Amino acid sequence: MQVDAQVLGVLLQLQQLDIEIHQLQKQLEELPQRKTILEVRSKKKQIEQKNEQIGALHATAEAQCNVLSDEDAALAAKQTRIQEEIDSVQGDYRSVESRTKELNGVAKRRATLEAEISVALDELAKIEAVQAQVSQALESLNAQEAKATESFIEAGGKIKQALAQKDAVRKTLVAELPGDVHDLYEKTAQRLGGVAVARLQDTMCGTCRRPIEHGRLADLKRQGNLVTCPHCHRMLILA
Repeated sequence: MQVDAQVLGVLLQLQQLDIEIHQLQKQLEELPQRKTILEVRSKKKQIEQKNEQIGALHATAEAQCNVLSDEDAALAAKQTRIQEEIDSVQGDYRSVESRTKELNGVAKRRATLEAEISVALDELAKIEAVQAQVSQALESLNAQEAKATESFIEAGGKIKQALAQKDAVRKTLVAELPGDVHDLYEKTAQRLGGVAVARLQDTMCGTCRRPIEHGRLADLKRQGNLVTCPHCHRMLILA
């Protein structure tokens, strides 16, 4: 097709602008803070899952301690009651003997419970120590995430501001293009990874660098000053 030289100039400006926009978008995506944030969040997720497992262990251990403590408290009350009964029937040998045996049995069970409670409390203390370590790890990761996020917002904000400015310029350039030229540009850019326009350099396409034979080049020139590269199929400016 044949277009005004001004349109060709706008096309080249638009192409350069789109390259710069693509570079800025890539910079935004590749900011090291983004990688840090994603890595920290992944670690946090793993630790939080572990923390849930530890929490379940803690609940089980705590429940076991409560069961043992409740039994010991009940036995202590029973000891007191039996001793009171012994004191009240001192003249009855058989009753005293029977209650004394029962009292000894309670005392023996309480001694066993004391050992079991000690083991259970030790286990609970170990779990709580691990929970404290997990909490510290999460606190440290939260601080890292907050710092990286703040830095990302600052660095990303500058890039986004530059992108907004270039997008505004892009809209102005697009408005200067005929509709059919703009449509062709957008479709070509989408199909070819963002680089839609090439310029003829001697007898070669300036983008794919492949030579165009003399006869075919002559045919292209007869079509106008904006044609399609026979090799890479980009919009080829001949002027």
